[in-house]
Amino acid sequence: MPADHRLLGDHGRAMPFLLLGDKYARAVKVGAQAQPVMFPLAAAEDVPALLAMVDGVVLTGSPSNVHPRHFGEAVADPTLPLDEARDEVTLAVVRAALDSGVPLLGICRGFQEINVALGGSLHQAVHALPGHLDHREPKDAPIDEQYAPRHAVTLQPGSLLHRLAEGAPVVRVNSLHGQGIKRLGQGLRPVAHAPDGLIEAVEFEDARAFALAVQWHPEWRCWDDPLSTAIFRAFGEAIRQRRARRAADARAFAAAPECP
Repeated sequence: MPADHRLLGDHGRAMPFLLLGDKYARAVKVGAQAQPVMFPLAAAEDVPALLAMVDGVVLTGSPSNVHPRHFGEAVADPTLPLDEARDEVTLAVVRAALDSGVPLLGICRGFQEINVALGGSLHQAVHALPGHLDHREPKDAPIDEQYAPRHAVTLQPGSLLHRLAEGAPVVRVNSLHGQGIKRLGQGLRPVAHAPDGLIEAVEFEDARAFALAVQWHPEWRCWDDPLSTAIFRAFGEAIRQRRARRAADARAFAAAPECP
């Protein structure tokens, strides 16, 4: 799980912190029955070695946005937070995880990171687009209201997400984002759309393992929502399968005769 880079403190005494949101870690621990792991201060060149040590990747949401230079644009709103240190690692993680068959779950910013890592681009302000909804949360509302279901998404029949929703054609999701997919990344398949046509979930054409990304926040009290529960349960099953394969490979290596 990636670290967010934030300055915390006031009165001119802000200090750098590396953060992981409780709700993401708790969803992995409770919903996927797995131990959350962070690698603080990891760099892009560390990614292959670090992926060999884990059984899955969750790219979390964040208050920050992917820097638009990664899809060839200038910053449209300089008041919005960025996190280029996170970008460096997560964009490398996406490509390496897919190449290595490491189970991958993207949430909100993570959904956008996956799209950008695969050559896609983002609308920097969905609410400013004609005919589009305002997908941002009500900032002054209580947190429970911010994470309450806001709009429907239509699911692609036959997709993994459709199966996890037990065949429901439409589900309701929360919505706490200002950006969204503009140009779809290579190898991605849209599997959920908002009423305004915005892509809300993607799967991967040739994924070697569980690979799903959603624009909403299934980590929020995932045990209270059937689809969120199903998403994290399926992710947990995928990482246990990878763990079993890694253990079998290790046993086979240990049993192999030494070269003379």
